[in-house]
Amino acid sequence: MNIKYNVVIQKEEEWYVAKCLDNSVASQGRTIEEAIQNLKEALELYYENEEPILPKEILVTTVEVTV
Repeated sequence: MNIKYNVVIQKEEEWYVAKCLDNSVASQGRTIEEAIQNLKEALELYYENEEPILPKEILVTTVEVTV
């Protein structure tokens, strides 16, 4: 079964961190592609013996605030 999960990628110093928004799984890599590939592997291991959580629709936007 193929499932598309919601993922956010952030640059943290020299690493890219890929976080799945539908569960607590995260991974990292030196490139965006490596971070995504590592996250795919982590998700496959995470759900190896678990029933997959189906992702919810997520809307992402920005909010401007005065600080």
